[in-house]
Amino acid sequence: MPKPNKNRAVFLDRDGVINEIIFHQEMGIIETPFTVKQFKLKKNAGRMVRAINRLGFKAILVSNQPGVAMRHFSMQTLKAIDRKMARELGKSGGRLDGIFYCIHHPVKGLGPLKRKCSCRKPKPGLIFRAAREFNIDLKQSYMVGDSILDVQAGKAAGCKTILIAHLKCDLCHLMAKRGIKPDYLVKNLESTLKIIKSRRSR
Repeated sequence: MPKPNKNRAVFLDRDGVINEIIFHQEMGIIETPFTVKQFKLKKNAGRMVRAINRLGFKAILVSNQPGVAMRHFSMQTLKAIDRKMARELGKSGGRLDGIFYCIHHPVKGLGPLKRKCSCRKPKPGLIFRAAREFNIDLKQSYMVGDSILDVQAGKAAGCKTILIAHLKCDLCHLMAKRGIKPDYLVKNLESTLKIIKSRRSR
């Protein structure tokens, strides 16, 4: 059980978990959406966030968005995407309690956004910041993502980690080589919810 007067949270990565990632043909890369029009929720993302809300967890987004530092898109565009995301999640009754971004890049960033920081995953800075703001018991919380960075950040913060990936994925082999193991490995959002529900009363 969480400590008295402390909240539980499910920390969610954004790209690949909440929304679809995009192939940018002109650059030949698969990346985050650069425009509001490109932003599309993943199937069942709204229902997942709604379920998290109803289970009594804070639903908090923690995401690296270095596209701002690299000037692929502006802060204004990022905020506009946030508004669209809120509307789309709301159609299914889902609500994010907080959104925390790292907009820096240590190598490719431009101007003051080119720097090493404590908020860029795999560092746990975003999670720690959210925990302070929302009074969260991290040991009773989860980090849900689709990359090794999410697992590393969650473990560094003391959360349970849930990786959404194929059971025989290249990412899993890479993590095994590095000695990194998520607490749970699942195929989709539905399986993620089952884990959270099953452990809710513990």
